[in-house]
Amino acid sequence: QVQLVESGGGLVQAGGSLRLSCVASERTFSTYAVGWFRQAPGKEREFVAAIRWSGDSVAYADSVKGRFTISRDNGKNTVYLQMNSLKPEDTAVYYCATGVVSTVALHHKELYDYWGQGTQVTVSS
Repeated sequence: QVQLVESGGGLVQAGGSLRLSCVASERTFSTYAVGWFRQAPGKEREFVAAIRWSGDSVAYADSVKGRFTISRDNGKNTVYLQMNSLKPEDTAVYYCATGVVSTVALHHKELYDYWGQGTQVTVSS
């Protein structure tokens, strides 16, 4: 069973940056994807960004395009989420998840089998 550990969350002012990390306990096959999702209080968990370990596909939610960048380091079993130009509406608990997800379905959270514990991101205005 794959275990995921997120880190890098914190408190930042609007316009600032944070980089989240997601470390997997073991290397998974290239068909696996790693996604970042977030959940704000009283709201459903929503898709943020995803990447396949093979690097052949990347996807972003419209709300973060141009501000967030997802990347991977296969040698470290780590996926990063660089978040720039942060806004108060980005405040949420951010989760990473992994599973066998096709390139056209990266935004479907129900397809991800393993989830981390989450890391809090708070953006002050």
